[in-house]
Amino acid sequence: MTTFTKLAACATAALMGSTSLVMAQDCADPVKVGVLHSLSGTMAISETTLKDTMLMLIDAQNEKGGVLGCQIEAVVVDPASDWPLFAEKARELLTVNEVDVIFGNWTSVSRKSVLPVIEELNGLLFYPVQYEGEESSKNVFYTGAAPNQQAIPAVDYFLEELGVEKFALLGTDYVYPRTTNNILKSYLMSKGIAEEDIFVNYTPFGQSDWATIVGDVVALGEDGKQVGVVSTINGDANIGFYKELAAADVSADDIPVVAFSVGEEELSGLDTSNLVGHLAAWNYFMSADTPANAEFIQQWKTSIGDDKRVTNDPMEAHYIGFNMWVNAVEQAGTTDVDAVRSAMYGQTFPNLTGGTAEMLVNHHLSKPVLIGEITADGQFDIISQTDPVEGDAWTDFLPESAVLTSDWKELECGMYNTETETCVQLTSNY
Repeated sequence: MTTFTKLAACATAALMGSTSLVMAQDCADPVKVGVLHSLSGTMAISETTLKDTMLMLIDAQNEKGGVLGCQIEAVVVDPASDWPLFAEKARELLTVNEVDVIFGNWTSVSRKSVLPVIEELNGLLFYPVQYEGEESSKNVFYTGAAPNQQAIPAVDYFLEELGVEKFALLGTDYVYPRTTNNILKSYLMSKGIAEEDIFVNYTPFGQSDWATIVGDVVALGEDGKQVGVVSTINGDANIGFYKELAAADVSADDIPVVAFSVGEEELSGLDTSNLVGHLAAWNYFMSADTPANAEFIQQWKTSIGDDKRVTNDPMEAHYIGFNMWVNAVEQAGTTDVDAVRSAMYGQTFPNLTGGTAEMLVNHHLSKPVLIGEITADGQFDIISQTDPVEGDAWTDFLPESAVLTSDWKELECGMYNTETETCVQLTSNY
């Protein structure tokens, strides 16, 4: 690289004000990857593993030579399950640490907190967890499931395979459960479920007393109709919920539960003997029988130094997202956010369940939908798997969203109204 090109790169980075721009052959500084996951607080039960996953992926890539011939440096911060602190830490990563990309967040409320910061500073966030949709930011790639890749297929399974007639939508009180349940309530009513047969309840993060709520769910079935629970409960509140189910002697045959935020990591801290038969809907399970998954599991156990540690869906999302980012950087020849974003469209990478993930122009992935049944050893028996489903940024089951589409490649818009053929400018408050 010539002196002029290096100076141009530095000038560009200074104007951007958010990242240390790295171009091919320019290794005066390492490529910096921000890791924004809670290592303490109520979400640490889920997010600490994702921090360790990122360190494993970065170490493995460095062994291959890094990216653009440069080594990758992980910059780890702890937003401590504190939503405003997520925004502060994101700003710190972009302005003080000058990271080139951020991988992080779990809850939607934390993502919403970070969003205005990365949009202001033109940062890039890879978000690895299932969420409520209804968003498509220029600065975020959503590698977890949208509702049409998890919530709606799970409800279809309840309706078509288990004959569920009444639904208890139980969630933690924040944006992801509330929006997802609004979508599901509309969807269920379109399928002929009466509004009075849909029970919705929200509880705070860290909820520990579940006796009354479980009692209310059991009471739903007093008329003889089959009840099913759709759980958007997040974090360590799941421990108390499942313990109360067991204490109330509620089995999966009585009232099946399908969870969207409970995976192998969460089950590893529970006595699962009374949870056998309950379900989860994800896009990956550790029990997937493929060579790629076997290799990933062994890599994880070696990296963490514990043969008992499990893998889970958001880990696979980081695995796919990180490798796509590396490939996009190599293709673009730079870590510049705008160039990398353009190179992301159409990126493909093998997933761990036997298919191929593709990054769509709406910043969402194509992903298979898997339904898993909890087994006594804390794993999931995969009982249903689809071909890859393209993630929808905007649901068809809310009137205001049904007319919207997202296309950052051709339309350069995340919120395009197909009726008026106009683009609504996205802000952090949409």
